[in-house]
Amino acid sequence: MWLRVFAILIKELRQLSRDRMTFGMIVMIPLVQLMLFGYAINTDARHLPAGLLDLSATSESRAMVQAVSATQVVDFVAVYHSVPEAEAAITAGKVKAVLVLPADFGERLARHPQSQRELHASGSYFAAPVGQWLVDGSDTVVASAIRSLRSMPLAEVLGRPVTDSVPSLEVVNYFNPEQRTVVNIVPGLLGVILTMTMVLFTSAAIVREREQGNMEFLITTPVRPLELMLGKILPYVLVGFIQVGIILGAGHLIFKVPVRGGLDSLALAAMLFILASLTLGLVISTIARTQLQAMQMTVFILLPSILLSGFMFPYEAMPIPAQWIAEALPATHFMRMSRAIILRDAEVMQLGFDALWLIGFSVMGIIIATLKFSKRLD
Repeated sequence: MWLRVFAILIKELRQLSRDRMTFGMIVMIPLVQLMLFGYAINTDARHLPAGLLDLSATSESRAMVQAVSATQVVDFVAVYHSVPEAEAAITAGKVKAVLVLPADFGERLARHPQSQRELHASGSYFAAPVGQWLVDGSDTVVASAIRSLRSMPLAEVLGRPVTDSVPSLEVVNYFNPEQRTVVNIVPGLLGVILTMTMVLFTSAAIVREREQGNMEFLITTPVRPLELMLGKILPYVLVGFIQVGIILGAGHLIFKVPVRGGLDSLALAAMLFILASLTLGLVISTIARTQLQAMQMTVFILLPSILLSGFMFPYEAMPIPAQWIAEALPATHFMRMSRAIILRDAEVMQLGFDALWLIGFSVMGIIIATLKFSKRLD
C-alpha cells in the first residue's frame, strides 16, 4: 500500500515540476503577499496632497503653514484663492484637504489664550478656531490623519517660547460628515467585485474552448481573432452592469450609502472599467494553458488590486514603487472614479486622466489578446 502511495506521490511531484505556471504561483504568491503587507501596506497616512487658501498672507500664517508642513502629514501642492475653488479641487480629487487661514488670522491668533489657565479662566475649555481644514471625508483614514492636525503648538507658530496653549483648527468633513466607514467601502467594493468576476470569467474563455474541444470548430469558421475577442467580452458587459446595480442598490437601501453623482457619469466609468477588466482576462486567457492556470493568474492579479488600489489602505501612504505598481492596475483608476462620482458628485470630465488610462488599457489589451490568439491547435 505505502509503495503505491509513494509511487503516486512521486508522480504528482514530477507533474507539478513540469507545470511551470503552478510551480511559479507556489513560490510567487507567498512572496508577493509578504512584500505587499510588509513593504507596501501602511495605514499611517503621510504626505497627503493638500491645498492652501491663505487669505491673511502674514508672517504668522506662513509660520502656521511651515509648522503643518513639518509634520509631514500633508504636502501643500496647490494654492487657491477662494473657497469655491478649493472645494472644486477636493471634489475633483486633486487634493485631499485644504487649509484655510482667514484674513484676520493674525488677530485671531493674538486673541487666542496663551495658556490653559487663561483658557479655563475665560469660562471655556475649547479655544475658538483660528483657521479651518476642508477635508475629503470620503476616505476615513485620510480624514483621521487630517484631524490629528487640528491643534498646533503655539510656540511653533509664533516662533518664540510661550506657555502650553495651542491654536485650534476647525475640521469640516465633506461628503461623509458622520465618518462612516461603509460609505467609503461600498464604492470601492465595486472595483474589487468587478475585478474578481470580470477577469475570472474571461480569463478562462479561450482556455475553456480549447479544453472542451470547441477550438476545432472555431478553426473551421470564418471568425477572425478580433471578432472572437469582442464576442467573448460583450456578454459580460451586461453581467457587470447587473453587479453594479446590485451593489449600489443594496448599499443604498441597507447601509444608506448616498449616490450623489449622476448615473450617466457612473455608467460611463463602470463601462470603461468593465471593458478594461474583460480585456485583462482575455490576455490571461491567451497565455494560460488550462483553466486552473487561468484562475491562478487571476488570483495573482486580484491580490494587488485589493491591497494597492486604495480600497483598504491609503494610496498616498504607499512607497513610490508600490504606487507605480498600483497605477498599472485598472482597479486603482476605477476606485478613484467611483468614489469621486458616487460620494463627491464629480463628473467624468474632471477625472480625465483615469478615464483615458482605462480606454488605453482596453485598446492595448484587445490588441495583445488578438495578436497572441492563433486559430490553430497547439
